Amino acid sequence: MSWIILLVSGLLEAVWASAMQASKGFKKWKPTVLFVGAMVLSMGGLAWAMLEIPTGTAYAVWVGVGAVATVLLQLARGKERLTLVRSLLLVLLVGSLVGLKLVS
Repeated sequence: MSWIILLVSGLLEAVWASAMQASKGFKKWKPTVLFVGAMVLSMGGLAWAMLEIPTGTAYAVWVGVGAVATVLLQLARGKERLTLVRSLLLVLLVGSLVGLKLVS
């Protein structure tokens, strides 16, 4: 269950990162509220997962999932471009996250 919570928390990291950018420096209230809510839930989930998963592993997976999800979200919204090198690096990052799970 801790791994599921950690993955969801990583996905919420992508939500708060995108909401922070959309808030235009916290000047727009709807994205700011989404940012705060997603960040609280994301951090809370990370803290809960760290009760059973070692801190270094949990943090690395949380950041990695958040980073990959943020890039994919921005690609879907047309804010970033997918290149061959970027694709390969994302695959490498996902492979690293799977590897951390396998050795834990």
